[in-house]
Amino acid sequence: MGLIQRVIEAEGMATIAISIQRELTEAVNPPRALFLRWPFGHPLGEPFAVRQQRRILEEAFRHLETMTEPGIIDLPYRWRREQY
Repeated sequence: MGLIQRVIEAEGMATIAISIQRELTEAVNPPRALFLRWPFGHPLGEPFAVRQQRRILEEAFRHLETMTEPGIIDLPYRWRREQY
């Protein structure tokens, strides 16, 4: 995703990634990314948890506006389920 982000950003449009695999995100080095410690396949949160998913999207839009430097921001949210 970071490779595509760089091409889009070169055309003047800001982008942000939502990541659940930090090592891969660091290797690709996108212009902006948010990292969540959530299980694979759930970048926006638990299934049917609309408020949780909306909150992650709101965070993404907020950071898209406020991030002035490239990097990865760790969001403080934690997965509530013990088994997934």
